[in-house]
Amino acid sequence: MAHILIVEDEERIASFVAKGLRAEGHRTTVAADGTTGLDHALAGDVDLVVLDIGLPGIDGFELLDQLRSQGSRIPVIVLTARDSVTDTVSALEGGADDYMPKPFRFAELSARVRLRLRQAATRATASNGAAEPLVSGGVELDLRTRRATVSGREVELSAREFALAEIFLSNAGQVLSREQLLDHVWGLDFDPGSNVVDVYVGYLRRKLGARSITTVRGMGYRFER
Repeated sequence: MAHILIVEDEERIASFVAKGLRAEGHRTTVAADGTTGLDHALAGDVDLVVLDIGLPGIDGFELLDQLRSQGSRIPVIVLTARDSVTDTVSALEGGADDYMPKPFRFAELSARVRLRLRQAATRATASNGAAEPLVSGGVELDLRTRRATVSGREVELSAREFALAEIFLSNAGQVLSREQLLDHVWGLDFDPGSNVVDVYVGYLRRKLGARSITTVRGMGYRFER
């Protein structure tokens, strides 16, 4: 059973989500404003956050920024009526693990909650058991502190960029398809029309080195040793 924090100022929606999650065996806490939500999220006993953007007090973007800046890696699923590309990118770049526009189906939200909890548990297990950081091609990832360095120089990676770098270094020298990368980092079904993987590979190349990731035409990408 997970403890899930719902930060949502619309009482009807908050009650609907909380009731559904409790029916699946989870424990829920509801916060109706951003400041209270941040306090609960930083308390240390929350396993996942379902976060609205338009909140009284501090909004969801500010809450997410403060949460990540203080080192919290709690999975965050943004659930909001704002569905523009700009808002979606801002949330993901700010450290959100997933993004769902309203209106939504609870079954989909539930599936994403299960996925994010499972991924968080996998990361925690890997981090606890990892005595050494991931190192390849002059790039080093510390899975405990979530820090990245290139030739000894620390570089700042967003949560999404770090997750992508982690799968690349874990499989250095191997070709990874877009489907594999999308499933591991975004946890979504592959959309042939989406270029999100290509965009984030571009971000990593700028930060880790232009030659760090090779495009293998028709197959995917390979992180060079």
